[in-house]
Amino acid sequence: MNKPASKQIEVQIMGQSYLLACPPGGESSLLDAVERVDTAMCRIRDAGKVKARDRIAVLASLNLAFELSQKEAQSFSASSFAQSEPAPLHEQGLPSSSEPVDPASQARMDDLIRRLDQSLGHDGQLL
Repeated sequence: MNKPASKQIEVQIMGQSYLLACPPGGESSLLDAVERVDTAMCRIRDAGKVKARDRIAVLASLNLAFELSQKEAQSFSASSFAQSEPAPLHEQGLPSSSEPVDPASQARMDDLIRRLDQSLGHDGQLL
């Protein structure tokens, strides 16, 4: 039996067009993911301190992955009652993709990127 072919969808993330493969029936989920990524990246860009698209993408990815991890932990906690609920992101010093990045958090992110770049050396720099 032949699998249905995936279709391609053109999307915009932070003003740049991307052509993405989309499995049959997955268009709504893909567009939701694109909206989340675009929103997260635009918030970081609009905060003004990070200019490079690749750095913005890394920070947005980390924020989204952290949020997902927190939701998974909350779900596990709710089902097992074994863990206490994790503190909200803003109490942990990490911005949510749904919150603007405050100057103190931005400074911490800038410092983290600088330290990562120093550790990775020239070949592994994010910029």
